[in-house]
Amino acid sequence: MTGLVHIYTGNGKGKTTAAVGLGVRAYGRGLKVLLVQFLKGTVTGEINTLKLLEPDFMVYRNDEIKKFIWNMTPEEKEKAKKIQQDIFNYAKDSVMECKRDLVIMDEIMAAIKLKFIELQDVIDLIKNKPNNIELVLTGRDAPAELIELADYVSEIKAIKHPMEKGIKARIGIES
Repeated sequence: MTGLVHIYTGNGKGKTTAAVGLGVRAYGRGLKVLLVQFLKGTVTGEINTLKLLEPDFMVYRNDEIKKFIWNMTPEEKEKAKKIQQDIFNYAKDSVMECKRDLVIMDEIMAAIKLKFIELQDVIDLIKNKPNNIELVLTGRDAPAELIELADYVSEIKAIKHPMEKGIKARIGIES
C-alpha cells in the first residue's frame, strides 16, 4: 500500500472525529494505528474507547496539559512546548521506524501555529516518511506548505455551533 498524507483543517467541529474515524476503519482492516495528540490532556470519550483497542491502536499524549494555552503562565507555556516537542519526536520515530501503518498527528497545526513545533520539521517528516506510512494531520489553519504536500485536504467549516448560544461542551458529544 502506498501511504498518503491527509489534512483535516478548518474552524468547524469534527477534525479529530474524522481522523479517529479513519483510524478505526484502518484498525478494522488489520492496520496498526497510532494517534498522537498535541495540546490535549483531558479525558475524552474517544480516548477511553481507543484504549480498548490497544495494542494495535495506540494513543500517545501527555496528560499534564489541562489548561488552554491562553490561560498558561510563561513557565507553563515553556513546559508545554517541551512536551509537544517530545510528542512530535515520538510520532516522528514511529513513522520513520515503520512501527505503525497509520499515524494521526492530532492538533499538530495548533502546535505549529504556537511555534511549539517547527513547520520545517513537519515538512521534512512528510517528505522523508517511508512510502508505506499513511499520515494524518489535523487542526485549524493548516499552513499552505503542508496543504501543497498533502494528498487529501478536507476543510471542515463552521456554519453554526452551540457554543454561540452559551452551550458548553457535553460529555460524549464534544468531549
